[in-house]
Amino acid sequence: MAAERLVVVGGDAAGMAAASHARRLKGPGELAITAFERGHFTSYSACGIPYWVGGSVDGPDALIARTAEEHRARDIDLRLRTEVTELDLDGGRVRTRDLDNGGQESWTGFDKLVLATGARPIRPPLPGIDAPGVHGVQTLDDGQALLDSLTAAEGRRAVVIGAGYIGVEMAEALINRGYRVTVLEAREQPMSTLDPDMGALVHEAMCGLGIETVRGAAVTAVLTDASGRARAVATQDAEYPADVVVLGMGVRPETALAAAAGLPLGESGGLLTDLAMRVRGKEHIWAGGDCVEVLDLVSGRERHIALGTHANKHGQVIGANAAGGYATFPGVVGTAVSKVCDLEIARTGLLERHARAAGLRFVSVTIESTSRAGYYPGARPMHVKMLAERRTGRLLGVQIVGREGAGKRVDIAAVALTAGMTVEQMTTLDLGYAPPFSPVWDPVLVAARKATAAVREAGI
Repeated sequence: MAAERLVVVGGDAAGMAAASHARRLKGPGELAITAFERGHFTSYSACGIPYWVGGSVDGPDALIARTAEEHRARDIDLRLRTEVTELDLDGGRVRTRDLDNGGQESWTGFDKLVLATGARPIRPPLPGIDAPGVHGVQTLDDGQALLDSLTAAEGRRAVVIGAGYIGVEMAEALINRGYRVTVLEAREQPMSTLDPDMGALVHEAMCGLGIETVRGAAVTAVLTDASGRARAVATQDAEYPADVVVLGMGVRPETALAAAAGLPLGESGGLLTDLAMRVRGKEHIWAGGDCVEVLDLVSGRERHIALGTHANKHGQVIGANAAGGYATFPGVVGTAVSKVCDLEIARTGLLERHARAAGLRFVSVTIESTSRAGYYPGARPMHVKMLAERRTGRLLGVQIVGREGAGKRVDIAAVALTAGMTVEQMTTLDLGYAPPFSPVWDPVLVAARKATAAVREAGI
């Protein structure tokens, strides 16, 4: 009997994790695996790109977890620089285009299909947005293009459009490269992944680090010079000179192929899947990574969260199921951590606007503490904000802004959210303590105590 044919569209975290895990479970005589990737690289850490651009780590080779040759040695037919242009679901085949050989097109049949097409940087339809010198940063190819642009630039002025996670990380990278950096953010505060009061702390710190951060700055155009290259970014109120422009407004699911094939999409445009990461209503099609929406375990709603941690887990689940096994992905609580220079920024669970949208009544508290015992050298201030459901006291979300030792404390809250703990239950957690690591009462527990009191005061 002929081997089943598994086709994977997308060769980064979710796609190649799926292919690799399926291969571990079934040999080539039972399952033939073909994977298509339109870029030059596979199985790489996109999260490491800002640190490669900033010179903190080597790249691109250091960011590659498994090379194309290593995948091929495991009997995975991996085809780089090959773009999938059409899904023929009725015919069980995909159309591809060879990007290095004159765009030659061909069809490849499948019995099972995995969509891991990732996400694309948000690029608003503004004049000049596609000019040379304007860079989105999503793939290793994007990172290399930005580095080439930085090398070729005559001046040392950079403008970052957007102050989300990618925006602030790229601001740090450009500062490390010796650039004068201006960040333009259309919202009232940077980091829309935080509540505005916590975003204000990030704004204050960024300005203190020498990063000009302009709030309420809606970009209207990228201005170009006589050669057509970006020279400045315009808002309604001002122009900001730029030798290089970086887009940091976040990403959207890359689901154009799926939409054209009539596959189900959610509110954010991400593919909808069941717990087995199977595309809803399609028995032999799975999807994972940045192109899908996932269940938020706190709100019970579908959300698009583009993180490599999720993508790798999705791939493991998909690989098991595509090989005839069984695995599920239960959902997420929305944990993320980032940094800009020495400022650490973390969140998990719901923001205030998410809680309101879900119809939840809640209390919120904010405390200021230190990363270590106050008397111990190196203690730095840390702000923790905590949301709890009014009647039950169930933890809903935590945000943390501070210096060294602040960011990873969010993992305490992530575990508590996953376990469905109340803030009162959190106050009894047996956390590690020594003066070099924490005050006697860890800042997260201080916030939990204050939230417990707020729940009691609010009553029903």
